[in-house]
Amino acid sequence: MSKSKLEYIWLDGYKPTQNMRSKTKIEENFSGKLEDCPIWSFDGSSTRQATGDKSDCLLKPVAIYPDPARKDGYLVMTEVLNADGTPHESNGRATIDDDDNDFWFGFEQEYFIMDRKTQLPLGFPVGGYPAPQGLYYCSVGGRNTHGREIVERHADYCIAAGLNFEGINQEVACGQWEFQLFAKGAKKAGDEIWVARYLLDRLTEEYGYYIDYHPKPLGQDMDWNGSGMHANFSNTTLRTAGSKEVYEKICEAFRPVVEEHIAVYGEFNEQRLTGQHETQSIHEFSYGISDRGASIRIPIITVEKGWKGWLEDRRPASNADPYKVAGRIVKTVKSAKI
Repeated sequence: MSKSKLEYIWLDGYKPTQNMRSKTKIEENFSGKLEDCPIWSFDGSSTRQATGDKSDCLLKPVAIYPDPARKDGYLVMTEVLNADGTPHESNGRATIDDDDNDFWFGFEQEYFIMDRKTQLPLGFPVGGYPAPQGLYYCSVGGRNTHGREIVERHADYCIAAGLNFEGINQEVACGQWEFQLFAKGAKKAGDEIWVARYLLDRLTEEYGYYIDYHPKPLGQDMDWNGSGMHANFSNTTLRTAGSKEVYEKICEAFRPVVEEHIAVYGEFNEQRLTGQHETQSIHEFSYGISDRGASIRIPIITVEKGWKGWLEDRRPASNADPYKVAGRIVKTVKSAKI
């Protein structure tokens, strides 16, 4: 008789930024298949998802991955349901209108690695600042590169877990890094970002670090880049359009719903979207070819391939919920009058 450890992961009810929660379920003779993961429950009154007199919420497994750090372990991504089986109001995944997986997403997740003792990014001296940004981006060597060991271990874990992990690099600011994930299907893309975040956050427990997903953890007025979660997206129309006009119509569909997008693109994003440091102002909307100062960038590769490819929404913050970001993008693209 074998026993397996199933780590059920879910998002709590804190607003506007949800947190990951998890707990372990021991199953005997587990097959490793999603369909054999039972629905479980938790105390929603402890996660701002229920009241004490009606505290039970349900966890519905939606994706499963081998846990690279635990023997006979699995990572189970779940949706939160009410006791009657309906989606909980905190469940952004359930709102995504992409059941046929026509939408493909590539997320670029930026973050800062923080030292728990100093409460500063790696490489920052106590009571001062490191050299100005410029030499940190894609750097190598101990003078400018900080945190490579944990970043490399995280990459190994994500690959071992079966995530479609596509790359890592140190970012523009000191102690800032990025990883990239791609998935066919908006829900799957969200699942994989959350599981990758989980693996990264859990790793920090071994180092005395924590991950700060705040889009401007060093403050709005400091001359350091913020952190985003750029969303590269396409559907069949974008992948096969062959038309500049079609791309412009889809981009224009985003203009009247700017506020709706910003509402789900992450807390404190106004500190990051200032029009500086490769961003467009939160109060403006623009798009352009190869323009990293635009709200939406049209990649040059898309143009060179005859307007067949994808778009990049550069506005989502690093702390945004990928489910809600993807769901809003899907809705806007589908609304375009083509």
